[in-house]
Amino acid sequence: MQRRVWDHFDQAGPLIGRPWPITYRGSEQERVETLRKLNVQMFSALAYAHRPDMAADLNEWTLAFAERTPGCLPSATFFPEPGVTAYAQAALDRGARIWKLHLQVGGFDPRLAELDPVWGLMAEAGAPVVVHAGSGPVAAGFTGPGPIGDVLRKHPRLSVIIAHAGAPEYEGFLELAERYEQVRLDTTMAFTDFFERMAPFPRDLRPRLRALGLAGKVLLGSDFPNIPYPYEHQIESLARLELGDEWLNAVCWWNAQALFAPRG
Repeated sequence: MQRRVWDHFDQAGPLIGRPWPITYRGSEQERVETLRKLNVQMFSALAYAHRPDMAADLNEWTLAFAERTPGCLPSATFFPEPGVTAYAQAALDRGARIWKLHLQVGGFDPRLAELDPVWGLMAEAGAPVVVHAGSGPVAAGFTGPGPIGDVLRKHPRLSVIIAHAGAPEYEGFLELAERYEQVRLDTTMAFTDFFERMAPFPRDLRPRLRALGLAGKVLLGSDFPNIPYPYEHQIESLARLELGDEWLNAVCWWNAQALFAPRG
């Protein structure tokens, strides 16, 4: 699966008009060692299903990876298909603490009836779901703040982390984070040179981003290892926003520490 993902990115140039070289192509162990050297203390192994009959197998791998990898949050995914509620419950029972959905690549409507019980499970468990809901780099039928916003109206206690800070619809997703107590943003690729050329973050939104970060609602994300630049560039990009050391400390450490406090 990793090789297929890398093949996809190798061909991404024609799709988004620019190359997307993968910086960290090492083995699983080499990538984990790279994170250790970068002093990353806690990370996830976010996989997502883009078609039926994938999610349960992906969950088996990601949960087993977390069991054998100190510092890795048990991660899982789901997809609108028969049996989704059962395997989502099974992953929760096994300890899944963070979930991933990709509305753009998966091409599905998060408001589908078969997902409603799963959203209820997630809300009850307080399990954060990282959702790629923004339209970057290419818009799809169910991207943008509208579809996931409808889900949140129905499940207002749902914990959602908007990937890439919602690029390019930054303001609409900032509004969701301001409106719902358990909605957060992650910084994945946002503010980097790579994203700023495609979807620049409006300068006038920085005060709202700062307020959300200090309120515990912005989390460091990176998309490691599938990034076209060194990991450190994400941190540099956050620093050059000039939102202050308190904000940087919150985003890079305290907010995730509070959300994913070690158990036991």
